Amino acid sequence: MTISLLHPEHCCLHIIDPQQSLMAHIHEADRVTANIVRLLECARILKMPILANTQYKKGLGVYVPVLEEKMTDIPRPDKTEFNALANGETRALVDKLPDSVTTLILAGVETHICIYQTAMGTLERGLTPWVVADAVSARSQANHEMGLARLSAAGAIVGPAEMIIYELLGRAGTPEFKAMLPHIVS
Repeated sequence: MTISLLHPEHCCLHIIDPQQSLMAHIHEADRVTANIVRLLECARILKMPILANTQYKKGLGVYVPVLEEKMTDIPRPDKTEFNALANGETRALVDKLPDSVTTLILAGVETHICIYQTAMGTLERGLTPWVVADAVSARSQANHEMGLARLSAAGAIVGPAEMIIYELLGRAGTPEFKAMLPHIVS
């Protein structure tokens, strides 16, 4: 795998399962939610594709309110699979992404289950998983940390939201940077 700086045209943001009933039990859920919001804003400003999933919506319900209100225009298949790419509807959405997309930026829950398995599915498809370490979590801090370690060892790129946002922006002074600035310093 060749590693280089990211460019928006090579990325898709994939949000996985930050549903209200699940997030009530997630370690540092407010941090995860805030960083997912920042990533959403960045993806929109940079005109990156965005897709999302729910895990068994009938049982776990909708996303946390601050995210639910921002999801109206984003495809969000419901799944029972832990690897989102094992879900036929999700896989079809990934297949329809532009050929230039080589990286899935993963955010959501849980680090050691759905994020991990989706990252493995991403690698199997020949794409690069970029796991946003502070935009993912688990019910316990230990499972979150062990999940991040396993993801990194397996070949996923792991780093914080601010790192990826600045990497995608590339430079200060652009209209995109100015549009994103209120979301970075908030």
